[in-house]
Amino acid sequence: MKALVTGAGGFLGQYIVEQLLARGDQVRALVRRESPALSRLGVELAHGDIRSPADVIQACEGVDVVFHTAAVASIWGPWELFYETNTLGTRHVIEGCRKHAVPKLVFTSSPSVTFDGRDQCNVDESVPYPSRWLAHYPHTKALAEQEVLAANGQGLLTCALRPHLIWGPRDQHLIPRLLARARSGQLRQVGDGKNLVDTIYVENAAAAHLQAAEALKPGSPVAGRAYFLSQGEPVNCWGWINEILELAGASPVNRRISLRVAYTAGAILETLWKVTGRSSEPRMTRFLALQLAKHHYFDIHRARNDFGYQPAVSTEEGLRRLAPSLSQ
Repeated sequence: MKALVTGAGGFLGQYIVEQLLARGDQVRALVRRESPALSRLGVELAHGDIRSPADVIQACEGVDVVFHTAAVASIWGPWELFYETNTLGTRHVIEGCRKHAVPKLVFTSSPSVTFDGRDQCNVDESVPYPSRWLAHYPHTKALAEQEVLAANGQGLLTCALRPHLIWGPRDQHLIPRLLARARSGQLRQVGDGKNLVDTIYVENAAAAHLQAAEALKPGSPVAGRAYFLSQGEPVNCWGWINEILELAGASPVNRRISLRVAYTAGAILETLWKVTGRSSEPRMTRFLALQLAKHHYFDIHRARNDFGYQPAVSTEEGLRRLAPSLSQ
């Protein structure tokens, strides 16, 4: 088949592209700038911006499935950027699929679309969207996810995947930021250090996207549904962080602050940043404090049952594959 991958130059997007090519599919990538890496792989490049309806609609022409991974993922920034990219950009993808009769759309969502600041212990997809939001990212992704699921039907089959804490080689976001803070002495354990979290190795996340696309057929339970994705076994958040730091030759986190202090500091910094109009990211926000201290792990039985998801790469094997890139 021929697939369009938005966000193909990103961490998850690259792995989806590689797995599609490995099984013989044709791939078109919607990119904002030249990508020698994708060109070398034989990927067709469609230049454009996810915020431009014309660019997105044109990129959807002649494809059999769209994997929509493009998004602004951050704990801070202007509402307009998040909304125009994450929500309106997704709306443009749906419009492109409708315009060119693309039969399948797999949307990369996030478990944070259900996070209301409280512990989430083995919750499944029946957990509702929250009534309040502490960050623009989960808010705009939740709006986008709802539009994707509502678009299912009338010739277009859709689903939304919620991979949690994607990690692995070539990550340019989560692990590099973690290591930078640790090496600068700015990393602090938030809370009592007992919180369990789900993670997912990047190759498993990419494979789930291909499996979901294959299962998207008329009458399939996958159509119109959202799915949590993970390694299938939660880890202690701070133990996992320290394991990565050890692999990178960095010192473990040995300083801590309470959730109350971190949350208060986040609220103060958010106010200061808004008043002064700073564009940089605060060291702490209320959303980040809660994410670092609360349990958040998920029941993935729906993904196992509906499209056969199984994390083929274990956490131990994933860490072994990650290790060489941490020493570079």
